[in-house]
Amino acid sequence: MDAKKGLPLLEKESTEKIIGAAIEVHRVLGPGLLESVYQPCMAHEFSLRNMLFGQQIPLAVEYKGVRLDCGYRIDFVVENKVILELKAVEMILPVHEAQLLTYLKLTGCRVGLLINFNVPVLRQGIVRRVL
Repeated sequence: MDAKKGLPLLEKESTEKIIGAAIEVHRVLGPGLLESVYQPCMAHEFSLRNMLFGQQIPLAVEYKGVRLDCGYRIDFVVENKVILELKAVEMILPVHEAQLLTYLKLTGCRVGLLINFNVPVLRQGIVRRVL
């Protein structure tokens, strides 16, 4: 366990790899594009780095014992343990963080990253949450 971040070491390694991939995408493309551009670039970068990932994962909501398809899609699940949500917005809002936390609760994953590419320096656009 990494006491400083409250993450098990495997999740810490995974988040560091994800952030490294995002920094590379941001370095090449910069800010100002749509999320729909950054997503396939992130997938390509994960592939180049031999990282296991799934993208646009459907997320059903269980309501009173019934699983309902409400149209939610998780941008990425990386290495079967980290949820990654991408944004290209002026600023991260509480609703974006709430979305990530809800995805963590619904999936049972413990660690999530919210990365906003619309910032001059990518580290300013990274939010890490742990359940």
